[in-house]
Amino acid sequence: MAERFYYGGQAVVEGVMMRGQDTCVTAVRRTDGKIIVESQVLPKIYKGKMRKTPFVRGIIVLLESMVLGIQSIIRSANLALEEENEEISGWMLWLMVAGSIAFAVVLFFLTPLFITKLFNIESSLLFNLVDGLIRIAILVVYLGLMGFLPELKKVFSYHGAEHKTVNAYENGVPMETEDVKKFSTAHVRCGTSFTFTVLIIAVLVFSLVGIHQTWLMVLSRIVLIPVISSISYEAIYFSGRHTNNWLVKILSKPGLLLQSLTTREPDEAKLEVAIAALRKVIETEQPELVTWKVEKEKPTEETSETASKTATDSL
Repeated sequence: MAERFYYGGQAVVEGVMMRGQDTCVTAVRRTDGKIIVESQVLPKIYKGKMRKTPFVRGIIVLLESMVLGIQSIIRSANLALEEENEEISGWMLWLMVAGSIAFAVVLFFLTPLFITKLFNIESSLLFNLVDGLIRIAILVVYLGLMGFLPELKKVFSYHGAEHKTVNAYENGVPMETEDVKKFSTAHVRCGTSFTFTVLIIAVLVFSLVGIHQTWLMVLSRIVLIPVISSISYEAIYFSGRHTNNWLVKILSKPGLLLQSLTTREPDEAKLEVAIAALRKVIETEQPELVTWKVEKEKPTEETSETASKTATDSL
């Protein structure tokens, strides 16, 4: 039997995106009940040697997740609304990525820094502990508030469906709704857990930097983000491959608990969409693992393959 690839994905508008070794698949349920499944070939930058190089791959995966994530969200919205809008341009895509990074830096790194500076703490360790606690508090409040938005509640349900489907696959369970729905909505490699890990690693890294003039501390918060992200990715990477390790279970628990804010229990309709996305990836990349009947046409499902389409023309 072929070695199982660690698939992952994210929730999008009315659906789920699954990322494989060479393929990215987006499955969306339209208002008429049909499931639209669209696949695209990933650019070489997402599959090269650098993506497998420890500490370097963390930066690549972070950018990849943002680029593919934004693309998938925009594309899924068009599919759900049955619109054929023009593809987003490369410069606009990177502008959106830059804007997302800037927002995250200001909210989760600079805001806690300026709040902590008000306490006039002299100890570097204590300063960064307080800074870290404020950072985590902001994250929890931010995620909690997002959960009150009606549209995001649906996205969080699809997020839960994505996790259940990946959990089922990694446990060797058939890709059927009745089997998949038994699994947890939490997953150790989730982006929520990654974000939490980044905030924790930041405490350790910034403690080594020490307390300096404000402008230097602001600069360090920006310059060291790639370093922190790389270390955090390696921690998540290790955790995902040693889920039965007792220490990993303990260290992963806070991130898994935090996922209760970003996931909801999905209904069967949402599970069907997530399963359709992962099935398509497996059918494309590892057909020897297929245990279900592959049908070219279904009355409730349409498939649109864009094999020659890359994730972005600018890469």
